[in-house]
Amino acid sequence: MGDSIPAMWMRGGTSKALYLLQTDISSDAAVRDRLLLRIMGSPDRRQIDGLGGADPLTSKIAIISASDDPEADIDYLFLQVAVDKAEVSDSQGCGNILAGVGPFAIERGLIKAEDPVTTVRIRMLNTGEYAEAEISTPNRKVAFAGDESLDGVPGTAAAIPLFFSNLAGSICGSLLPTGHATDTLNGIECTLIDNGMPCVIMRAADFGVTGNEPRETLAADQTLKDAIESIRLQAGRLMGLGDVSKKSVPKMTLITAANGNAVINTRSFIPHHVHASIGVFAAISVATACVIPHTVAAPVARLPDDSNYIIEHPSGTINVRLEMQADGTIQKSGIIRTARKLMDGSVFV
Repeated sequence: MGDSIPAMWMRGGTSKALYLLQTDISSDAAVRDRLLLRIMGSPDRRQIDGLGGADPLTSKIAIISASDDPEADIDYLFLQVAVDKAEVSDSQGCGNILAGVGPFAIERGLIKAEDPVTTVRIRMLNTGEYAEAEISTPNRKVAFAGDESLDGVPGTAAAIPLFFSNLAGSICGSLLPTGHATDTLNGIECTLIDNGMPCVIMRAADFGVTGNEPRETLAADQTLKDAIESIRLQAGRLMGLGDVSKKSVPKMTLITAANGNAVINTRSFIPHHVHASIGVFAAISVATACVIPHTVAAPVARLPDDSNYIIEHPSGTINVRLEMQADGTIQKSGIIRTARKLMDGSVFV
């Protein structure tokens, strides 16, 4: 390993990450993590000596390699680099950063582009689940420009449809890890669910907030954050995740009735910072909770007539697609994201 490593800096969905080839870094996790902390500039709340943007949403890593799985073309490992701690976590995936995996793999020559669209099958190593991404590749070149807009991202870019199946129990082993649609922790009714992301869903009103507050207001409420963290630590064990005090899961989501033409309104903690929007897999898990009887979300949700579930968040909305089987279980889920290549070159270490 020299003084620099080939890397691509990309926006994926509403996040940003450094995309690296597995062949360019050490396969030893401890060596790798020290390298990534150095690259991002952690631990430091400003990450002033690295690429990180002083926010969990901009302190992310995607490690990509060709897959030996016959069901996949590409393997994708997501790593969350803590901002003010010397911690690198692989305990969750990231659906926003997933949006950049296909374009990166094509540009690095791991996938041969087709004209006009290239489908990339991706194995998400954090959970062992699979995704399909449809990348716009006119003339066999990745097109980043387009007309798709995302709330929380200025401007427009090319749409990247992402499709998932069999997400239930991605990390916890089952959709409802406790076997209950609702559990009570510290006197608060909660739904503990994992349909792509372990989440704890709670009514905002039970914490004395409206659920419509700006993220800055919630982030400044230490009493609220302490109450949520107390529940998170208990929920982690109940969900089979063990001691989660140093883990980034489960995510904590406050819900309330939607304000506009949506299914439900959310404020998501990831887990200690308030998300500017909501993560892709967290949004899928919340949408799923809306269709399961007796969850905390079910009485609040305004279910759509079709398969398009609009979830409100601090920056606007996110659209989740749930395709249901005749017995009411979810057969397939999908979402549209965008990505943009910001920098391609070398990162110095």
